Amino acid sequence: MQVIGLCRFSYPAVGGFQVDFEDFAEKLAYLYAPTRMEERFATFETITLPPLRAQSDSDFTLVVVIGDSLPAPYRTRLEALLADMPQAVIQSHPPAQHRPIMKQIINSVRVDSDTPCLQFRMDDDDAVAIDFVARLRQVAGDVADLAARDNLLAIDFNRGFIVRPGADGIAAVETAVPYQTAALAMMVAPGSRQTIMNFAHHKLAEKMTTVTVTDSIMMLRGHNDYNDSRQGPSARPHKLTLMDEAGEVLLRERFAIDADAVRRAFSAL
Repeated sequence: MQVIGLCRFSYPAVGGFQVDFEDFAEKLAYLYAPTRMEERFATFETITLPPLRAQSDSDFTLVVVIGDSLPAPYRTRLEALLADMPQAVIQSHPPAQHRPIMKQIINSVRVDSDTPCLQFRMDDDDAVAIDFVARLRQVAGDVADLAARDNLLAIDFNRGFIVRPGADGIAAVETAVPYQTAALAMMVAPGSRQTIMNFAHHKLAEKMTTVTVTDSIMMLRGHNDYNDSRQGPSARPHKLTLMDEAGEVLLRERFAIDADAVRRAFSAL
Protein backbone atom coordinates (compact mmCIF):
# COMPACT_ATOMS: atom_id res chain seq x y z
CA MET A 1 0.00 0.00 0.00
CA GLN A 2 1.65 3.23 -1.16
CA VAL A 3 2.18 5.95 1.44
CA ILE A 4 2.36 9.53 0.14
CA GLY A 5 3.17 12.58 2.21
CA LEU A 6 2.74 16.17 1.05
CA CYS A 7 4.72 19.11 2.45
CA ARG A 8 4.49 22.69 1.17
CA PHE A 9 7.77 24.52 1.57
CA SER A 10 6.84 28.22 1.29
CA TYR A 11 4.70 27.52 -1.76
CA PRO A 12 2.86 30.72 -2.84
CA ALA A 13 -0.60 29.29 -3.44
CA VAL A 14 -3.50 31.36 -4.65
CA GLY A 15 -5.69 31.10 -1.57
CA GLY A 16 -4.93 28.51 1.10
CA PHE A 17 -3.92 31.18 3.61
CA GLN A 18 -6.20 32.07 6.51
CA VAL A 19 -4.81 35.58 6.34
CA ASP A 20 -3.97 36.72 2.82
CA PHE A 21 -2.29 39.79 1.38
CA GLU A 22 -3.23 42.91 -0.55
CA ASP A 23 -1.41 41.73 -3.67
CA PHE A 24 0.71 38.80 -4.77
CA ALA A 25 3.98 40.70 -4.62
CA GLU A 26 3.33 41.32 -0.94
CA LYS A 27 2.77 37.59 -0.38
CA LEU A 28 6.04 36.68 -2.11
CA ALA A 29 7.94 39.31 -0.14
CA TYR A 30 6.56 37.83 3.07
CA LEU A 31 7.22 34.20 2.15
CA TYR A 32 10.76 34.75 0.89
CA ALA A 33 11.91 37.31 3.45
CA PRO A 34 15.43 36.25 4.54
CA THR A 35 14.55 36.18 8.25
CA ARG A 36 11.57 33.96 7.64
CA MET A 37 13.43 31.64 5.26
CA GLU A 38 16.30 31.15 7.70
CA GLU A 39 13.79 30.18 10.39
CA ARG A 40 12.04 27.82 7.95
CA PHE A 41 15.28 26.05 7.06
CA ALA A 42 16.36 25.76 10.69
CA THR A 43 13.02 24.20 11.64
CA PHE A 44 12.80 21.94 8.57
CA GLU A 45 16.34 20.65 9.10
CA THR A 46 16.21 20.06 12.87
CA ILE A 47 12.53 19.22 13.52
CA THR A 48 10.79 17.97 10.36
CA LEU A 49 13.44 15.95 8.55
CA PRO A 50 15.16 13.90 11.29
CA PRO A 51 12.16 11.64 12.03
CA LEU A 52 11.36 11.26 8.34
CA ARG A 53 14.91 10.07 7.70
CA ALA A 54 14.65 7.71 10.69
CA GLN A 55 11.33 6.04 9.77
CA SER A 56 11.31 2.39 10.76
CA ASP A 57 9.38 1.78 7.52
CA SER A 58 11.24 3.73 4.84
CA ASP A 59 8.85 2.83 2.01
CA PHE A 60 7.04 6.13 1.45
CA THR A 61 7.09 9.15 -0.85
CA LEU A 62 7.35 12.72 0.42
CA VAL A 63 6.49 15.42 -2.10
CA VAL A 64 7.99 18.78 -1.13
CA VAL A 65 6.18 21.51 -3.03
CA ILE A 66 7.90 24.79 -3.84
CA GLY A 67 7.03 27.74 -6.01
CA ASP A 68 8.81 28.33 -9.31
CA SER A 69 9.55 31.78 -7.86
CA LEU A 70 11.60 30.40 -4.97
CA PRO A 71 14.94 32.24 -5.18
CA ALA A 72 17.68 30.04 -6.63
CA PRO A 73 19.90 30.03 -3.52
CA TYR A 74 17.04 28.67 -1.43
CA ARG A 75 16.18 26.01 -4.00
CA THR A 76 19.81 24.90 -4.19
CA ARG A 77 19.94 24.75 -0.40
CA LEU A 78 16.74 22.69 -0.23
CA GLU A 79 17.97 20.27 -2.90
CA ALA A 80 21.21 19.76 -0.99
CA LEU A 81 19.28 19.19 2.23
CA LEU A 82 17.16 16.45 0.64
CA ALA A 83 19.87 14.88 -1.54
CA ASP A 84 20.40 11.98 0.88
CA MET A 85 16.68 11.26 1.28
CA PRO A 86 15.48 9.01 -1.57
CA GLN A 87 11.85 9.30 -0.48
CA ALA A 88 11.81 13.07 -1.12
CA VAL A 89 10.60 14.47 -4.42
CA ILE A 90 10.75 18.23 -4.98
CA GLN A 91 8.07 19.59 -7.29
CA SER A 92 8.18 23.21 -8.46
CA HIS A 93 4.94 24.86 -9.57
CA PRO A 94 3.75 28.33 -10.49
CA PRO A 95 1.15 29.93 -8.23
CA ALA A 96 -2.19 28.13 -8.48
CA GLN A 97 -5.37 27.61 -6.51
CA HIS A 98 -4.35 25.76 -3.36
CA ARG A 99 -6.53 22.66 -3.23
CA PRO A 100 -6.65 21.82 -6.97
CA ILE A 101 -2.87 22.00 -7.40
CA MET A 102 -2.19 19.96 -4.25
CA LYS A 103 -4.65 17.27 -5.38
CA GLN A 104 -2.93 17.16 -8.76
CA ILE A 105 0.50 16.86 -7.14
CA ILE A 106 -0.52 13.96 -4.89
CA ASN A 107 -2.06 12.04 -7.76
CA SER A 108 1.01 12.69 -9.93
CA VAL A 109 3.12 10.49 -7.63
CA ARG A 110 0.52 7.80 -7.03
CA VAL A 111 2.02 4.81 -8.79
CA ASP A 112 -0.93 2.40 -8.79
CA SER A 113 -4.48 3.71 -8.59
CA ASP A 114 -5.77 0.12 -8.53
CA THR A 115 -4.61 -0.39 -4.95
CA PRO A 116 -5.48 1.56 -1.78
CA CYS A 117 -3.29 4.55 -0.99
CA LEU A 118 -2.41 6.13 2.36
CA GLN A 119 -1.89 9.90 2.30
CA PHE A 120 -0.81 12.48 4.85
CA ARG A 121 0.00 16.18 4.76
CA MET A 122 2.31 18.19 6.93
CA ASP A 123 3.58 21.72 7.23
CA ASP A 124 7.30 22.43 6.99
CA ASP A 125 7.51 22.93 10.76
CA ASP A 126 5.64 19.74 11.77
CA ALA A 127 7.02 16.29 12.54
CA VAL A 128 5.79 12.70 12.82
CA ALA A 129 7.22 9.99 15.06
CA ILE A 130 9.82 7.60 13.68
CA ASP A 131 7.28 4.75 13.51
CA PHE A 132 4.53 6.81 11.86
CA VAL A 133 4.62 5.10 8.47
CA ALA A 134 4.79 1.64 10.06
CA ARG A 135 1.90 2.38 12.42
CA LEU A 136 -0.11 3.90 9.60
CA ARG A 137 0.19 0.71 7.56
CA GLN A 138 -0.59 -1.39 10.65
CA VAL A 139 -3.77 0.53 11.49
CA ALA A 140 -4.83 0.50 7.83
CA GLY A 141 -4.61 -3.28 7.92
CA ASP A 142 -6.53 -3.44 11.19
CA VAL A 143 -9.45 -1.44 9.75
CA ALA A 144 -9.42 -2.91 6.24
CA ASP A 145 -12.95 -4.30 6.55
CA LEU A 146 -14.24 -0.94 7.76
CA ALA A 147 -12.44 0.92 4.96
CA ALA A 148 -13.85 -1.45 2.34
CA ARG A 149 -17.35 -0.08 3.00
CA ASP A 150 -16.46 3.37 1.69
CA ASN A 151 -13.99 5.07 -0.63
CA LEU A 152 -12.35 7.07 2.15
CA LEU A 153 -11.34 6.58 5.75
CA ALA A 154 -9.31 8.89 8.00
CA ILE A 155 -6.70 7.66 10.46
CA ASP A 156 -5.85 10.22 13.13
CA PHE A 157 -2.90 9.88 15.50
CA ASN A 158 -3.90 12.72 17.79
CA ARG A 159 -1.34 12.69 20.61
CA GLY A 160 1.76 14.82 20.55
CA PHE A 161 3.16 18.23 21.34
CA ILE A 162 2.86 21.77 20.09
CA VAL A 163 6.48 22.90 19.88
CA ARG A 164 8.48 26.08 19.40
CA PRO A 165 12.21 25.54 18.74
CA GLY A 166 14.65 28.26 19.73
CA ALA A 167 18.16 29.08 20.86
CA ASP A 168 17.35 27.86 24.38
CA GLY A 169 15.91 24.55 23.23
CA ILE A 170 12.38 23.40 22.53
CA ALA A 171 9.36 24.85 24.30
CA ALA A 172 6.30 22.60 24.21
CA VAL A 173 2.87 21.72 25.50
CA GLU A 174 1.21 18.34 25.16
CA THR A 175 -1.87 18.11 22.94
CA ALA A 176 -4.49 15.53 22.05
CA VAL A 177 -6.76 17.61 19.82
CA PRO A 178 -8.24 15.52 16.98
CA TYR A 179 -7.80 16.14 13.26
CA GLN A 180 -4.68 18.30 13.32
CA THR A 181 -2.69 18.10 10.13
CA ALA A 182 0.41 16.46 11.56
CA ALA A 183 -0.05 12.65 11.81
CA LEU A 184 -3.52 12.81 10.28
CA ALA A 185 -3.85 10.47 7.30
CA MET A 186 -6.45 9.25 4.87
CA MET A 187 -6.93 5.87 3.23
CA VAL A 188 -8.07 6.26 -0.39
CA ALA A 189 -9.80 3.38 -2.14
CA PRO A 190 -8.56 1.81 -5.39
CA GLY A 191 -9.64 3.80 -8.42
CA SER A 192 -10.46 6.94 -6.47
CA ARG A 193 -8.75 10.20 -7.47
CA GLN A 194 -9.74 11.93 -4.27
CA THR A 195 -6.93 12.98 -1.95
CA ILE A 196 -6.40 14.22 1.58
CA MET A 197 -6.33 17.73 0.06
CA ASN A 198 -9.97 17.43 -1.03
CA PHE A 199 -10.99 18.16 2.54
CA ALA A 200 -10.36 20.67 5.31
CA HIS A 201 -8.52 18.68 7.97
CA HIS A 202 -10.80 19.78 10.83
CA LYS A 203 -13.90 18.67 8.89
CA LEU A 204 -12.82 15.15 7.96
CA ALA A 205 -15.17 13.61 10.51
CA GLU A 206 -18.10 15.25 8.71
CA LYS A 207 -17.14 13.62 5.40
CA MET A 208 -16.01 10.08 6.22
CA THR A 209 -15.50 7.43 8.84
CA THR A 210 -12.55 8.23 11.08
CA VAL A 211 -10.39 6.15 13.40
CA THR A 212 -8.50 7.91 16.19
CA VAL A 213 -5.38 6.27 17.62
CA THR A 214 -4.29 7.75 20.93
CA ASP A 215 -1.92 5.21 22.43
CA SER A 216 1.39 7.02 21.88
CA ILE A 217 3.07 10.32 21.10
CA MET A 218 3.03 10.52 17.31
CA MET A 219 3.30 14.12 16.15
CA LEU A 220 4.76 17.56 16.70
CA ARG A 221 2.90 20.63 15.55
CA GLY A 222 5.03 23.71 14.91
CA HIS A 223 4.22 26.96 16.71
CA ASN A 224 5.99 30.14 15.65
CA ASP A 225 5.39 33.74 14.63
CA TYR A 226 5.01 32.75 10.97
CA ASN A 227 2.21 30.18 11.44
CA ASP A 228 -0.67 31.20 9.23
CA SER A 229 -3.12 29.84 11.81
CA ARG A 230 -1.77 32.28 14.41
CA GLN A 231 -2.36 35.40 12.35
CA GLY A 232 -6.16 35.62 12.48
CA PRO A 233 -8.43 36.90 15.25
CA SER A 234 -9.64 33.38 16.06
CA ALA A 235 -6.13 32.11 16.86
CA ARG A 236 -5.90 30.37 20.23
CA PRO A 237 -2.91 31.11 22.45
CA HIS A 238 -0.82 28.22 23.74
CA LYS A 239 1.32 28.36 26.85
CA LEU A 240 4.55 26.54 26.01
CA THR A 241 7.30 25.80 28.52
CA LEU A 242 10.89 24.78 27.84
CA MET A 243 11.35 21.02 27.74
CA ASP A 244 13.52 19.52 30.45
CA GLU A 245 16.05 16.73 29.96
CA ALA A 246 13.36 14.03 30.11
CA GLY A 247 11.40 15.84 27.42
CA GLU A 248 14.45 16.12 25.22
CA VAL A 249 15.12 12.39 25.66
CA LEU A 250 11.53 11.69 24.57
CA LEU A 251 12.01 13.80 21.44
CA ARG A 252 15.21 11.95 20.64
CA GLU A 253 13.61 8.53 21.13
CA ARG A 254 10.30 9.22 19.39
CA PHE A 255 11.42 11.74 16.74
CA ALA A 256 15.22 11.41 16.39
CA ILE A 257 15.39 15.14 17.20
CA ASP A 258 18.61 16.41 18.75
CA ALA A 259 17.83 19.34 21.06
CA ASP A 260 21.48 20.45 20.95
CA ALA A 261 21.28 20.66 17.15
CA VAL A 262 18.14 22.78 17.56
CA ARG A 263 19.96 25.12 19.92
CA ARG A 264 22.89 25.46 17.54
CA ALA A 265 20.70 26.12 14.52
CA PHE A 266 18.58 28.77 16.20
CA SER A 267 21.51 30.43 17.97
CA ALA A 268 22.93 31.13 14.52
CA LEU A 269 19.85 33.04 13.34
